[in-house]
Amino acid sequence: MYKKIGAVLAAAVVMTGVAACEARPTSSAPAGNNLAASAEIPGPENVPSACPAPGGGKLQIGLVTPNLQALFFNQVSTGAKTVADQAGVDLQVVSANDDAIQQSSAVDNLVAKKVQAIIVAAIDTEGIKPAVQRAAKAGVKVVAVDAIVADPAVSTQVGTSNAESGRQMGDFLAKLANNTGKVGIVGALNSTIQLERQKGFVDAIKAKGMTEGTVVDGKNVQESAQSAAENLLTSSPDLKYVYATGEPALIGLVAGVNNQKAQSRINVVGWDLSESAMDGLKAGFVKGVVQQNTFKFGYESMGAAIKASCGQTVEKNIPVPTQIVTPENVDSFAYYLKK
Repeated sequence: MYKKIGAVLAAAVVMTGVAACEARPTSSAPAGNNLAASAEIPGPENVPSACPAPGGGKLQIGLVTPNLQALFFNQVSTGAKTVADQAGVDLQVVSANDDAIQQSSAVDNLVAKKVQAIIVAAIDTEGIKPAVQRAAKAGVKVVAVDAIVADPAVSTQVGTSNAESGRQMGDFLAKLANNTGKVGIVGALNSTIQLERQKGFVDAIKAKGMTEGTVVDGKNVQESAQSAAENLLTSSPDLKYVYATGEPALIGLVAGVNNQKAQSRINVVGWDLSESAMDGLKAGFVKGVVQQNTFKFGYESMGAAIKASCGQTVEKNIPVPTQIVTPENVDSFAYYLKK
């Protein structure tokens, strides 16, 4: 999901550890607003027992995210921390600041710290492979979350079929539009998984008789996405439908629609709830949002990392289904505004 190239690792590290062995739901994350405060975050269904680290002490597990600005990655982190706390595991959370090279360095640094497992939400699914391979060679278990890293060095993949969920959103919009019309796209051309979402969506709308319009690159940065979206709306005055492939793209698109007072002519669909996306759903011009179970991403990836570190059998693929949030069901998903 992600962005540019840099060098030095800037780490946001969180150390946690509370002994426990069984699941117990929690909803201690801060609320985004009053609506979110009224909805509870579903807790983990189960928490594996953690073995001691080699040589004694607590297991050490790292989580490397693309960034910690997006709600999405904060919620993945919250889910992972919840399970780590309950299992008595020390968790180190590192932000790569949207930098693929920095993310590879973060993996190497965690290996050097002798963690037992690393959970990584890859920015560049090809570029991360050498670091993942080095980790596995050093005996560190690797769990890929969200983006698929197709490499034998990865013990477990936790996530969503981005192409399939993109296709489902394409079918959703085609039905809404009676299979006619052109769809503009605010994407992130530097993001492997957002390109998958874009392709699945475009294949679906074309199969239904709709056409793909102009694609603009928001670069997975909210400000860039807003500028790109406003340029798209200005240059396409007859456009009725726009698809955003990720959280920054959708936030930028909603802001662009609001700034241009285009709520009555533009129908928006996209990915990942945020406060602005929620407002757009309530206003009615955002028609649907693909929502991934971000907290469950964290629960499942941490559970898999613990099991793999302790020599237990772990499924190679752990699917986490998506849901489409609409103006009609939006209140049921308010807890996604929590971190």
